[in-house]
Amino acid sequence: MSEASLVELTKKLIELNQFAFQTYNQGRESGKQGDFYKEVKPFVDQVKQYCETWLPIAINWVNKIQPKHLHSAQLKNTSENLQMVSVKAYFPDTSLKKFKSHIQSVDYVLKRLLDEMEKNNN
Repeated sequence: MSEASLVELTKKLIELNQFAFQTYNQGRESGKQGDFYKEVKPFVDQVKQYCETWLPIAINWVNKIQPKHLHSAQLKNTSENLQMVSVKAYFPDTSLKKFKSHIQSVDYVLKRLLDEMEKNNN
């Protein structure tokens, strides 16, 4: 799979991460949990599918290029964290501090990967 598709997948994961954060904030404002079969499961399945496609490609790229301050373990954790927040986004009683921390962590690693791919192309 090409580097262009890795860029596209990474951007999609950033979008999904932002959607999870927006969903969580809306849930906190309304106090309502998401419907499991109509909202939670389809979103979680979508995130899982993208993560499973993205992770091996991203790890392969990082192992091949070996960018500074970006390692395969971070990518695995990012995938796990994104899948976790995709579930917790629909439950407003989730700790704001922990949820926000995971969102920021996922966002940081994904954007760092994009930056490294851009540097590598120049």
